[in-house]
Amino acid sequence: MFDQLKAMGAVAGLLKDKERLRAMTEQFKDKMERTRVTGAAGGGAVRVTISGKLRVTDVEVMPALASSLGVEDSGRIQLQNLILEATNDALERVQALIQEEAARRMQELGLPDMPGLGNLLG
Repeated sequence: MFDQLKAMGAVAGLLKDKERLRAMTEQFKDKMERTRVTGAAGGGAVRVTISGKLRVTDVEVMPALASSLGVEDSGRIQLQNLILEATNDALERVQALIQEEAARRMQELGLPDMPGLGNLLG
């Protein structure tokens, strides 16, 4: 219980210093924009790179995998682009749901509107 009170005090302190909170939020967003993480499957036959802002920046299907599936090089490039677009569409939709739910919860808790805070993910 003491830890919860301590955490509530820290949140209250941040809420009082909105400029500091806003600056920290901007620094966080800038860092996430520059961050890139690549995941792979099939022993590296498929690679996806995502930014720290949860945007797919690159999809790569290795030519050997594509040809083993009967897909020519132009089809492979089109497939990569379609995967990238579909994944970003799904990510945008889930981010909107997260922001709506976070705003609703903050309102239920009586917390003030903090512009930019809900946009940390996107």
